[in-house]
Amino acid sequence: MATTSIDLKEEILRLKKERNAVILAHNYQVGEIQDIADYVGDSLGLAYKAQETDCDVIAFCGVHFMAETAKILNPDKTVVLPDKDAGCSLEQSCPADQLEAFLKENAEKNYYVIAYINCSAGVKALCDVICTSGNAVKIVNNAPEDRPILFVPDANLGAWVMEQTGRKMDLWQGSCYVHVEFTRDSINKIKEEYPDALVVAHPECTTAVRLLADEVCSTEKMVDYCKNAPVKNIIVVTESGMLHRLQKEAPDKNLIAGPTDKCACNDCRYMKMNTMEKLRNCLRDLAPTVEMPEEVRARAEAPILRMLEQSK
Repeated sequence: MATTSIDLKEEILRLKKERNAVILAHNYQVGEIQDIADYVGDSLGLAYKAQETDCDVIAFCGVHFMAETAKILNPDKTVVLPDKDAGCSLEQSCPADQLEAFLKENAEKNYYVIAYINCSAGVKALCDVICTSGNAVKIVNNAPEDRPILFVPDANLGAWVMEQTGRKMDLWQGSCYVHVEFTRDSINKIKEEYPDALVVAHPECTTAVRLLADEVCSTEKMVDYCKNAPVKNIIVVTESGMLHRLQKEAPDKNLIAGPTDKCACNDCRYMKMNTMEKLRNCLRDLAPTVEMPEEVRARAEAPILRMLEQSK
């Protein structure tokens, strides 16, 4: 007999209690997973929750680098993610060995390396401090004035931060494949349908799209923006999973998924690899787990803790 969604939810909750587990979910997860999670948020919020948890098991519904971050902060806890292949195009755009080679070749520059959290533990271990889209401006403003900054791996976020801070940075040429699919034409087209709508966009979008936005901010800050917007229609230019959270938090607003030239909304294929069945399985089997060498974990922890301290 097929398992119903109600049965699956009950099984997940039972296993969560048995395992003394906490379920963390990113804003881009499918609605069902968001609804059953103990906490839903962006990378910064999830990092704090991972640091604070007193459970034995962390079931991380997001992509691999997020679960890695939870393990870095909780070496003695079991960290599982529903699908071990849930990766990230930004993480893939900056392999640790390539960054290490680049830093050796440019050792005379003595770069202060700021890494967007969307990167591997190996990259984090090579950096001075981590940032998220929610705190990147603050982190860059806190960077030492006497050292050149290398910002990895997202060039679009880095360009936006330079605009906000006035700090010159060298940018690693990585990008999120989801956010670069939004174009000036696709956003202008939807604005023609909703001429009174405000546009809120994620800073991983290209400059052309950011220039059309009334607000550029992290997914967490989108919640307050949409709640407090003076209009009903809001075009949300980020991964489509965010709409589920926003519709719950701002039910009086008409939230419109930002389209691309190819489709009416934009899913991250990696975020959507996680399912309720896989969440149940990872809690049941305590696998797949996230593991890494202790030397890498310890080196990666320092810049994350530096970020969390500077973000208070």
